[in-house]
Order: sequence, then structure tokens, then C-alpha cells
Amino acid sequence: MAKTRVLVEFGMGTSLRREDYTEAARRALKDALWHNSVNMAELFGFPKEAMIIDAEIGVQEPGRVDVAALNEIFPYGQPTITVTKGGLDIDKPHTEGRTVVANAAVIVSFDMEPAA
Repeated sequence: MAKTRVLVEFGMGTSLRREDYTEAARRALKDALWHNSVNMAELFGFPKEAMIIDAEIGVQEPGRVDVAALNEIFPYGQPTITVTKGGLDIDKPHTEGRTVVANAAVIVSFDMEPAA
């Protein structure tokens, strides 16, 4: 059996006022998931729990993301979340603070025989 990628989705999320990196990451993941009705398990005859989910989040301050809180987004499957430097922090022009922008990539795979 080999880990075989069957789906890749991308999303973007923001925290407009609170500079909350976890919330921006949560919104980016949800944006990616809402682009697709991730029903790949049924299409391949696997239980939903068999989905291997690799999620990568890009934000300017990766250490400020609570990865454990992001795991709650996935009701099934085996999620692995990696946070790296990326995204954007945009200074506000007339006040202190900045808008946080997070980017997400969600990859769904299964352990399956590759097609011949």
C-alpha cells in the first residue's frame, strides 16, 4: 500500500481586528474545506476515518497558532497540521495593529494500491 493523494484544496482566512493567528488559520482551513464536499472516502470505498489529511498553514508568526485548536475542525480522518512562515501581516493605516492573513493547503490521501 502507498499513500496516494486524491485531493488538494486551498483557502485563505483573516483576523481583521484581534491579530489572532489561530483564528485566521481556522478560517483558512474552513475556506479550503468548504470549497469541496470532501466525500473522497465514499468514492474510493474507504471509511472516512481512513482519510490521511495533511494541512499546511502559512502565517507570519507560526508560533502564535494553537495547532491543537485547529484539529477540532476535522470531524474525522487523521489530520496532521504544519504551520510555517507565510501569509501576510498588513499594517492598518490610521491606527495601531495589523490584519493577519493566513493561507492553507489541505491534502487528502489514502493508503491504497497505485493504479497500474
